Amino acid sequence: MIKKELYIIRHGQTEHNAKGIVQGKGVNLSLNDKGRKQAEAFFKAYKEVPFEIVYTSSLIRAQESITQFKELGIPHEIFSELDEISWGDFEGAHATQESDLEFKQLLEKWKNGDIHAKPSETAESPFELQQRQEKFIEHLLTTPEEKILIATHGRFIRAFMCTLTGRPLSEMENFHHVNLCLYKVNLFSDGKFEIELNCEQAHLSEL
Repeated sequence: MIKKELYIIRHGQTEHNAKGIVQGKGVNLSLNDKGRKQAEAFFKAYKEVPFEIVYTSSLIRAQESITQFKELGIPHEIFSELDEISWGDFEGAHATQESDLEFKQLLEKWKNGDIHAKPSETAESPFELQQRQEKFIEHLLTTPEEKILIATHGRFIRAFMCTLTGRPLSEMENFHHVNLCLYKVNLFSDGKFEIELNCEQAHLSEL
């Protein structure tokens, strides 16, 4: 028996996304025109789902991605635990050959199980990200709502799929994402989470 249905989306496109600039927790941009169209497309496809609550990160791009659902009168709560990972010195920077190499080396460390590795002291590690994800899950399990929309971020989603399903964070890269993609995850009465939709993009087909 399904106890909860989680519809988890990545935010729509921002100008940094379009230009390949790292955002992370410390960069708080609005959606660009394409991002707003993506949000509109998702709304048109899923507006009939009787969501009981919408959770978003504290970042504008996530909140703007669900504006039309809020306008339907669906309750909205902001949780900073849903914020994107902090990329530290990578944030706001254009990719260079040197930074690309550093980024690839960091991802390789994560794939090899070093989930405490981070690009700088001001950044977060996957382990630290998972710690706040678990706080949000604790809240989620205490609430009565069954159909839930969550707007968050790309790296957050990669880690969240591992956290929900009990996979090691070294498997994060197995979970892909694009702007305004959807992951649907069901919570069953035995306490297990199961992924039903993985990076679903059908609603974006006309863009």
